[in-house]
Amino acid sequence: MKVLKKAKILKIILNAIPVAAMIALIPIVQNDMLLTAIDIGIIILMLFVKTEKRDYQFLFLGFIIMTFSEYFFIKTGVETFNRTSLMGIMPLWLPVLRAYAFMAIKRVVLIMNKR
Repeated sequence: MKVLKKAKILKIILNAIPVAAMIALIPIVQNDMLLTAIDIGIIILMLFVKTEKRDYQFLFLGFIIMTFSEYFFIKTGVETFNRTSLMGIMPLWLPVLRAYAFMAIKRVVLIMNKR
């Protein structure tokens, strides 16, 4: 089993911090529009700090795929939300958060695959 080097671990943590921050803000910011705007701001900031190849495509695909996935999960009863500002079934900020997480996962996979 290959052990991850400290530099890789640090890069993985740095890619996870924005996702953790977005999640931590959920109980603090009760207004879904404001939370969505904050999440979009975090995403823009992180893309300004560093943009990798195909980040925008993964962000867009993550938004589309995760929105439909969440919709399916909610409609089948797998998930439920009290905050239903998007389509009357899920929070507006959820697909934005999931889209960034989708992109962050791509980045982590690339980090782990580098030699």
